[in-house]
Amino acid sequence: MLAQSFEITDKEFELFRGMIYRETGIDLSERKKRLVIARLSKRLRALNLDTFTDYYNYLQSDGNADSELVLLINRITTNKTDYFREMHHFDYLKHELLPQIINAGERGSSRTLRIWSAGCSTGEEPYSLAMTVADTFAKTRGWDIKILATDLDTEVLAKASQGSYNSMTVSPVPSDYMAKYFKRSGSEYEVVQDIKNMIYFRKLNLMNPFPMKKQFDIIFCRNVIIYFDAQTKQQLMTKFHNQLKNQGHMFIGHSESLMHMKDKFRYIKNTIYQKV
Repeated sequence: MLAQSFEITDKEFELFRGMIYRETGIDLSERKKRLVIARLSKRLRALNLDTFTDYYNYLQSDGNADSELVLLINRITTNKTDYFREMHHFDYLKHELLPQIINAGERGSSRTLRIWSAGCSTGEEPYSLAMTVADTFAKTRGWDIKILATDLDTEVLAKASQGSYNSMTVSPVPSDYMAKYFKRSGSEYEVVQDIKNMIYFRKLNLMNPFPMKKQFDIIFCRNVIIYFDAQTKQQLMTKFHNQLKNQGHMFIGHSESLMHMKDKFRYIKNTIYQKV
């Protein structure tokens, strides 16, 4: 039997566009109509609903709103990621930024490192960060290192916390890191426990107030703000600025820029900025 197909009217699209913007900050253009249909039709079928209006009304009902909204957001959010994506970021960490942090810590009294991977998807980014940190800090002692990894999508967070990937997914990982930081489990490669222990996976909507009380040395938020309008980008980057320690570093995606926020961020090199 063929699966039921659905269409979305202009009015229905605007209803969902507004809801998605309010909940996630994602600004869907008219060109995303087909994406909304493709991503949400499965939920209509699962709930035995006939139209997107029926689904919107279902989402408004008190008994369904919270749990179903999580599923809607899981369908809409884009979760493209790779191990060591934009390798120049990790090269900069390993050869420049982390040695600077180590030197400052060894000279001073504070030997803490806090990193945030915002929009961590299925975990490849925070695990790449953890392996880079573990390798760079291998000869140091007495450091307190924690990596926070957050995402809005509960399904990708569940995958990330497992830390198990197929051979194609781990193919970008350098061979020495594969040998040290993964163990083979059948056809899968699992991140070793010491690396997992460095990372805390949490659900977080970037549109909400940040609950973290302490500031970070480094924040990665890459290929996330491209989905937001100008006002939302400005508001979010201001929040990140407040969450960074003095002279902390902000890493963004290859198609993103903070050149319009020179009062808050100093350009270091391609898509790497420092808090001012």
